[in-house]
Amino acid sequence: MVERPWASPELTGWRRLPMHSLRRPAAVPLDGRWRFQLLPSPEAEVTAAWEEADVPGCWTMQDSGDLPQYTNFRMPWPDLPPHPPAANPTGVYEREVAVPADWAGRRIILHVGAAESVLIAQIGGVTAGIGKDSHLATEFDVTDLVRPGETTTVRLTVVKWSDATFIEDQDQWWHGGITRPVLLYSTDPLYLADVRVTAHRGGHLRVDADVRSMHGRLPGGWRVSATLGGIDLGVDTAYGALLAERDQISAWEGRVRLRRTIPGVRPWSAELPTLYDLVVRVHDADGTVTDETTLRVGFRDVEVSGRDLLVNGERVYIRGVNRHDFHPRTGRVVSPEDMRADLMTMKRFGFNAIRTSHYPNDPVLLDLADELGLYVVDEANVESHAYAREICDDPAYLSAFVDRVSRMARRDVNHPSVIIWSLGNESDYGVNHDAAAGWLRAFDPTRPVQYEGAIKYDFDGGPISDIVCPMYASIEEITAYARSGRQDRPLILCEYSHAMGNSNGTLADYWAAIESTPGLQGGFIWEFWDHGLLQRLDDGLPAPEGTYAAGVAGPGYRWAYGGDFGDEPNDGNFCADGVVFPDRTPKPAMYEHRELAAPVRLTDDAGVIRVHNRQHFRDLSWLTAEWLLDADGAAVRTAPAELPDIRPGGSALLTPPAALIGHLPGDGELWLTLRVTVRDDQPWAAAGTTMCLPQIRLRTERRDLPLRASGRVGGPPIEVDHDGLLVHPLLAAPPTLSLWRAPTDNDRLAGLGARWADQGLPEPVRVPVDVVRDGDRVTVHARYLGGLVVHEQSFTPIADGILVEETAVLGDALTDVARVGTVFETVAGFERVSWYGQGPWETYPDRCAGGPVGSHQAAIDDLFTPYLRPQESGGRHGVRRFELTGPAHTLRVRLDGPRQVSLTRYRAADLAAASHHDELVPRPECVVHVDAAHRGLGTASCGPDTLPAFLVGPGTHRWSWTLETT
Repeated sequence: MVERPWASPELTGWRRLPMHSLRRPAAVPLDGRWRFQLLPSPEAEVTAAWEEADVPGCWTMQDSGDLPQYTNFRMPWPDLPPHPPAANPTGVYEREVAVPADWAGRRIILHVGAAESVLIAQIGGVTAGIGKDSHLATEFDVTDLVRPGETTTVRLTVVKWSDATFIEDQDQWWHGGITRPVLLYSTDPLYLADVRVTAHRGGHLRVDADVRSMHGRLPGGWRVSATLGGIDLGVDTAYGALLAERDQISAWEGRVRLRRTIPGVRPWSAELPTLYDLVVRVHDADGTVTDETTLRVGFRDVEVSGRDLLVNGERVYIRGVNRHDFHPRTGRVVSPEDMRADLMTMKRFGFNAIRTSHYPNDPVLLDLADELGLYVVDEANVESHAYAREICDDPAYLSAFVDRVSRMARRDVNHPSVIIWSLGNESDYGVNHDAAAGWLRAFDPTRPVQYEGAIKYDFDGGPISDIVCPMYASIEEITAYARSGRQDRPLILCEYSHAMGNSNGTLADYWAAIESTPGLQGGFIWEFWDHGLLQRLDDGLPAPEGTYAAGVAGPGYRWAYGGDFGDEPNDGNFCADGVVFPDRTPKPAMYEHRELAAPVRLTDDAGVIRVHNRQHFRDLSWLTAEWLLDADGAAVRTAPAELPDIRPGGSALLTPPAALIGHLPGDGELWLTLRVTVRDDQPWAAAGTTMCLPQIRLRTERRDLPLRASGRVGGPPIEVDHDGLLVHPLLAAPPTLSLWRAPTDNDRLAGLGARWADQGLPEPVRVPVDVVRDGDRVTVHARYLGGLVVHEQSFTPIADGILVEETAVLGDALTDVARVGTVFETVAGFERVSWYGQGPWETYPDRCAGGPVGSHQAAIDDLFTPYLRPQESGGRHGVRRFELTGPAHTLRVRLDGPRQVSLTRYRAADLAAASHHDELVPRPECVVHVDAAHRGLGTASCGPDTLPAFLVGPGTHRWSWTLETT
């Protein structure tokens, strides 16, 4: 055995087979419980002290003594490439395998789906070889190491850290283990070594089959046939055999190319993912089938034409999301059922593309993308983030770069969902990339290649990337480039809208720019998952048995992030940056994306309502719709809506029925919503699933403002205490000025949280100046922050309560505060809230396109959004009124206009002081914020902050509201 294979970048293995695209059935599946022991280093001796571990499984999630560690890009040890640390956990897996007796004379292969990071395979004590890509399968020809009909011992040794780890430095948890299935399979001595399919939308089909013999020399008389079924050719049978003569390149290498144009094929796209079964067989001289494989073929074209990425000749918007392999109980191990659930969730929320960040995903995921319809940017397992500049030009890593890119492409080349190859992630740019790109373009000229590192410093960078694919570029940057006259390729953001905590602000602004600017074509949100691992609170260990629901870890557990397992160094909760919680519960930002990616939109031009088909290839027949008419204070009216037959990209008039809008209720605000749902079951959504809620306003509010002009005066006199604070029987804490929020992850990592603390915003000292009474009206003046803020509150009795009118003047030094508004606390006992405004889910000023205006209600406890690290959450934008109810009381608040409102069981200080939700104790009171202005969320934890329009700064802020009881 070669000395220290875990520390030699150019070593790949002995009996390791070339990568291929064929999926072999698990003739002898080896998943399950294996004998296991964890050694302190690969040099340590195996002992007799065996335990057990699951395969596939991460030993870091199985109480092995070695725990998960999270870093963004810092390496977990200080040694320079290619040297792994001396303390190097090494897992040894062992089991007996009974080799079927009828495999005598056949070729026998050991398949290991993935192992992190170096795999050493031994059969019967003999080393079969090694593998070094943690996210691609390794196969070994073990024919001469086993005896059919007998039992042999398989040992798989997995070394956690290696020279390869330096190019797997990705923003995720570090684990160790065997993370994808293990199996044995066999083939006839005459077998298919690989099959490559090229299928164009016009029906042009090419099949390239490579044939080999385990004996080396190919026998005489062999041939290949292929059958394509399921195509309607006007006959009752499947399309007949495609035959070709063999092309024996040498005595041991056979290759066949089959060509045929198939009439009437339906092209594959993400919207209409039509697949056809292709069966390829190899025959011996007497016609016996010795080997066969079935592939699912999609006929489609992809090309770059000028500044456009075209799929089947159409410029498609890429509404993508980055995805890691992740599960909160099992770490890197993901079942086919979970992968299907991932993709179904994406489809239901309008995503049409995945970037496999930052490595090839399990091939099952690509099967599902083919079936369900998602475009894929297939990314090679190359990220040298910590030493990017050095490794990209290091000849020691040249073969590793090319090997990883080429093996990915050979495995995935037949998937129609894969429309773009990616050379990897955040590895700077050097000659190693050029070498990999050169190989890739020669191997597959049918797909574009992208790599962000090549255009990182200059969007006009060299030709290695067919797509300008920046990370976290601002709206201003991408639109300026598209209008510069220099752009010669499509611009598709490989990462944008960082979804850490309460985030994804300005997503609608991004899409407004993308859809209105030629040359901009979409992007991939970072990312799909919050990588919170389930952790037991009693002992701090991973909890594969743990429970969770609705985004919240169950009793006795919590979502763990960097540092929670005692891992050092770590990067905290930077791994909690997805659009779904660790249990796949959608975050509020998902509803924002769903509306922006809606297949249907409404426009209103002077009372003429048009419906638009925003799809690229599909009509609207798979959808059904219903009108909703919502008036403030009136019951919602409904009526069926007939969606017209509209071609993709087209529009048509859509007139609501006269019975619905002929006699409009009241004189208040009036909104018309089109609820669009799935007509019949789709593979990814049940009938009735809501796809979008486009909305138009039919009438603005007509009431006179300010509220005191309504003339409803004469209530009980106003009572204030000696500091001028309102006294009210249903308030546990009086209304005071609020300038601060519990910092979001964006606030904290951008430095705003610290700045606000330095300015004294969390607990601004209030100094009352005077209390002035004018009849029934009481006006209170106070100063905050040493006079930097002047606040005036006026209280006027009205029939059912109090009218509150407020003015706050912020000094010039307060250029960027979290909010300007009022905070108060109710007494205990309020349980539910109803409101008229945006909802029903959480919305904020720069993330509110997905919250239709209407009448909503919820339990107060359900308004809170449990972001992994507690922070500002649960707000609703554009609220006009709200009403709190409980068994004993009702409290109603009417606002002078659409305002940002939040109701929660936690004070902002409670949230800011906690690092996890198990530290929070809900208050029986309800904490209410009514904001005249609230800062946008932005994405500044990794990317641009919010836009200037959503900042809250100095000047005069006025707002008024009523506090009424019934």
